[in-house]
Amino acid sequence: METQTPDPDKKRDWLFVINVTYRVFRSLFILLIIVGLSLAALGIGTGIGYFASLVKTVDVPEKEDLVKKISDLDQQSNITYADGSLVSVIKSDLIRTNISSNKISNFIKEALVTTEDENFFEHKGIVPKAVARATLSDIIGIGSKSGGSTITQQLVKQQVLTNETSYKRKASEIMLALRTEKIMSKDDILSAYLNVSPFGRNNHGENIAGIEEAALGIFGVHASEVTLPQAAFLAGLPQSPIEYSPYTNDAQLKDDLSAGLNRKDDVLFNMYREKIITKDEYEAAKSYDLKQDFIAPSPKSDTENGFLYTYLYDEATRVLMPSYYEADGHTEDDINNSKQLFDQYFERVKKDIARSGYTIHSTIDKTTYDAMQEAVNNYGYVLDDGSGKLLETGSVLMDNQTGRIYGFIGGRNYSQNQNNHAFQTRRSPGSTMKPILAYAPAIDNGIIGSESKLSDYPLKYKNGQEVKNYSDKGSNSFKSVRESLKWSLNIPVVNLYNDMLQSIDPKQYFDKMNIGLNPDEYYRESIPLGATDYGMTVLEETEAYATLANKGVYNKGFSIDKITNEEGEVIYEHKSDPTQVFKPATASIMNDMMRDVLKSGTGQAAQESLQSVNPTLAKADWVGKTGTSELEKDYWFTASTPGVTMSSWIGYDDNTQMSSTWNKQNMIYWSYMTNYVYQRNSDIFKVNEKFTLDPSVKKEKVVEFTGEKVATVKVDNQQINLKGAKEVESFYATDGPKDSTFKFGIGGTDDNYKNAWKSFSTPRATTNRRN
Repeated sequence: METQTPDPDKKRDWLFVINVTYRVFRSLFILLIIVGLSLAALGIGTGIGYFASLVKTVDVPEKEDLVKKISDLDQQSNITYADGSLVSVIKSDLIRTNISSNKISNFIKEALVTTEDENFFEHKGIVPKAVARATLSDIIGIGSKSGGSTITQQLVKQQVLTNETSYKRKASEIMLALRTEKIMSKDDILSAYLNVSPFGRNNHGENIAGIEEAALGIFGVHASEVTLPQAAFLAGLPQSPIEYSPYTNDAQLKDDLSAGLNRKDDVLFNMYREKIITKDEYEAAKSYDLKQDFIAPSPKSDTENGFLYTYLYDEATRVLMPSYYEADGHTEDDINNSKQLFDQYFERVKKDIARSGYTIHSTIDKTTYDAMQEAVNNYGYVLDDGSGKLLETGSVLMDNQTGRIYGFIGGRNYSQNQNNHAFQTRRSPGSTMKPILAYAPAIDNGIIGSESKLSDYPLKYKNGQEVKNYSDKGSNSFKSVRESLKWSLNIPVVNLYNDMLQSIDPKQYFDKMNIGLNPDEYYRESIPLGATDYGMTVLEETEAYATLANKGVYNKGFSIDKITNEEGEVIYEHKSDPTQVFKPATASIMNDMMRDVLKSGTGQAAQESLQSVNPTLAKADWVGKTGTSELEKDYWFTASTPGVTMSSWIGYDDNTQMSSTWNKQNMIYWSYMTNYVYQRNSDIFKVNEKFTLDPSVKKEKVVEFTGEKVATVKVDNQQINLKGAKEVESFYATDGPKDSTFKFGIGGTDDNYKNAWKSFSTPRATTNRRN
C-alpha cells in the first residue's frame, strides 16, 4: 500500500492562518487594554475632576465652629417654679446625658472600634479602599451599599451634615472627616460619637441617645461601670438601635431578644479577633446570660407632671413663637388666621425648646399650686353627685396688679381627662357676664349710677321668647342697679343692655381685655346672660374681674416670667402692658356693689362657708359674682380681694345639666380651696386692705323710688313733688343723675310706669291735680 505524503503547502497555509489569527487577537487585546486603560484614565480623571468640583463647593467650617458643631448635643431644658425649684425636665424625643471620656469604660470604646471601624486609630478620617469599594458598589449596584464610613465620617454625618444621599454630601463628608481628624484627638472623636449616637430605647420605652443613658436605661449602671458582655451589647446598638434594643416603645421587654444578643456575640468575636480579649474572656462573656442584667421595664406615665408641666411647656412655646414667625416675615394675624401655620410653628418651637438647654422660669408659686391641688383632691367630693360621672372644675388664682398667675386647677384628674379647664375650655359664663359686659360699661358711659332703676316687668326678646329671672318672670316693679346685680336678675340687665346698645359698642371693652367672643355675639339681646357660641375661659374671666379689682386696669395673665439659655442669658422676658379698660371710678363702683353679692346676695353661701372655715380670711374685703348658665350646665364663682382674684368653674364636659344644689356646692368648694391657699400664702390676699371709692366718683342724693334727683313729676294729670321722698346716695363715674321724670328707669312700658307710680307714697310730698 502506497503511503500518502503530507502536502507542505497546505501545512504552511494552516500555520499562516493560525499566525494571522494570533496576531489579530493579540493586536485586538492590546488595543482593548489600551482603550480600557484610556477609558479608565479618562474615568479616573473625570472622577477626580468631578470630585474636585464637588469639593470645591464644600463649605468647611473654621476650627472652632467645626468642633462646636460636632460637640453640640441636644441639651435638656427645665421648667421651674417661681422660687427656682424644679417643676420638671422637659421630655425630649431623645433622652440624653453628655459625659466626659474618662467616664466611659474602655470595654465600650474597644468594642465599638473593633466592630464599627477596626482601623480607627490608624486612618486619617477615611479609609480609601473602603470608600472606593462602597462607591463601586453604589455605581454597579452589586454588594452592600453600607460600609465605607469610618467613625469619624459617621460623626460628621450625624452632627454637621443632613441625611441627604448624594455624591456632593459624600464629598462633604470626606472633606469634613479629614478636617476633623486634624483638629480633634482620636479619643475626643470617639467620645463625641458615643455621646451623640442613638442607642434604641430604655426600660421606660423612651428613645435614648448617648452611652450614659444607654448604660443606665438598659443595665442600670453608669457607662464607666459596665461589664464586658454589657459593653459588647451596648457597642452593637448604634448599627440598628431599635431592632437590637431589648425594650418596646410601650416599655415592655421584647419576647424575642435574639437580634440584640446575636449582635453582642458578633461584637465579642470582633474583640477576640483583634486580640482585645482572650479566648477565655470571649467564651465566658459569650456564654453569660445577659438577659438577667436587663433592668425591669417601668412604663412612665404620661401624667407624671400633669396639668402644670403641660401648660407651662405649651405657654413657653407660645411666648417664643413670635421670634420665629416674625423672622420668616409672618404676622400675628397670619398665625391666628391659619391653623396650619400655627401648628407648624408651634411644633417647631416646642421641639427646639426641648433640646436647647433652656430654663423656663414660671410665676407659679409652689406652695400655692400644691395647696390648690390638695384642695381639689381633698374636697372635690363636694362636687360629686353620686352618678359616677366626673364633675370637672377649673380655677385660676391671679395677682390683680400684675396679672401674675400664682396657681391654677386644670381639672379633677389628669390621668382621666387631660383637658385643661382653666385655660383651654370655653364655657358659657352665665351671669358672671353681667358686671363685665353690661353694668361696668353702662356706668363707664354715664348711662346708670348705682341706684338707677331698671324694669323688672315681664319682658320678651324680639323673637317672642320670654326673658326669665332665675326664680320668676318678673317682679312687676323697678329694681335698682345695685339690687339687680346683687340678686343677679336677668330681666333688668337685658333692659339695660338693649338701651346701652343704642349709644355705645360694648365690644370695645372686651377687645381691650382680649376676650375672644365672635363679633356678632355682642349684639344679641341674651349676651349679658352669657349666651355665647363658645363661651369664655376661666383665665379670661379671672382677668376681667382682676381688671375691676385693679382700678379698671387690665393686665394679661402670665405664667412665664422669663426664659434663659444654657449660659444664663435671657432670651425672653415678660413685659407688662397695662391697659386702662374702665375708669377708676367705674371699677370702684362695681366693687362697691359686688361686695353686696357676698354679704347678702347670691354669693352669700361663699361668705358663710368662708366664715366657718377661716373667720380671718372671711373678714377680707371680698367682692365677686356668681354665674349660672342656661339649663344649669355651668356654675361659676369669681371673687377678689384687693390682692388677688380667685375663680372657680364646675360643669360636665358633655354639657350635662347639673342639680341646682351644685351652685352652692361650688361656692363651698371655692371657700375650701381659697382657705387652703391662705394657710400657706396669706400675704397675697391683702386681707387688711379695703376697696374704696375712687376720688373721681360722683356721690349724689337721689330719690330711692326713681333713682333720679328730686323734681316735680306729672303722672296722669297729677303733679307729684318728690321733695321729702326717701333719698339714697347713688354713685356715678361720669355726669350724674337727671331730674326725676315719669319714665324714670330703663326699660318698661308706659303701663309699667303707671303701675309703679300707683305704688308710690310720699306723705310729705305735695300732689297737685290739674283741672
